[in-house]
Amino acid sequence: MSFNEGSGLDTSQVSDLRGGMGTKIAVGGGSLVLLIASLLGIPPQLLQGLGLGTEQSTQQQAGGAGSITEECRTGADANERRDCRIVATVNSLNRFWAAELPKYNMQYPLPRTVLFEGGVSTGCGQASSAVGPFYCPVDRTAYFDTGFFDQLTGQLGAAEGPLAEEYVVAHEFGHHIQNLTGALEYSQQDPQGAASGAVRVELQADCYAGVWAANATEQVDPATGEPFMKPFTERDLQVALSAAAAVGDDRIQQASRGYVNPHTFTHGSSEQRQAWFVHGYNTGDPAQCDTFNARDLDNP
Repeated sequence: MSFNEGSGLDTSQVSDLRGGMGTKIAVGGGSLVLLIASLLGIPPQLLQGLGLGTEQSTQQQAGGAGSITEECRTGADANERRDCRIVATVNSLNRFWAAELPKYNMQYPLPRTVLFEGGVSTGCGQASSAVGPFYCPVDRTAYFDTGFFDQLTGQLGAAEGPLAEEYVVAHEFGHHIQNLTGALEYSQQDPQGAASGAVRVELQADCYAGVWAANATEQVDPATGEPFMKPFTERDLQVALSAAAAVGDDRIQQASRGYVNPHTFTHGSSEQRQAWFVHGYNTGDPAQCDTFNARDLDNP
């Protein structure tokens, strides 16, 4: 468990479009690898050899009975339910960055967060679950299909645990910070390659996720006087690192193609993603996340 049971949750920071409110798109057993392929720039046709390239129609269900407004009230709920855990993580991230950015003479406009299933209309266009968790800079919104996390552990082999999910949410919020600083533009100007702008953008978002994790347990819930989150254990950190490794370019390419081509990297290798998360966690300082001037992305 990650959150102190008595901490209050602010569901106004998350919009829940599941349960028929979003666009329904049928997905099947191969959707996750196609999803990750989309994120990493792998042509879907390369995945046919895995037997995962064909979609079969299935009906997605909402993440549980009741809306998040009704069900997600306390840290105890966040420890039991994934959707509530996303709410709690969003609350924590917004607390941290709202306090941190003014140190750099920057304001922190809260991003929107949307839970969806199947598909969703965004400021960046229509998106299906096959694009995975993502941040749209146009509408400053982070989008999450909660079913992704089952696939992250079930098909990509990440270890199960709350910090794996929280790492993903924190990574997407890292893109919001980059949208505010202008760094996000580098992913479009230099879109692929082992030392490309795209890779540096993603590794910086991993570093920002580590910075949040380092500071998350210092935030106090004013209603209870207790820390909002419990200290992370070594097991928690290993789970987060497992998730970071699971979505490395090299691991995805090896699974989909049978070989690795660094010239087409867009997110960084598994070791790099782990290294930059650890660097952010060890320093606790977003100023130390300058991937763009790093000469060696393997050793922050």
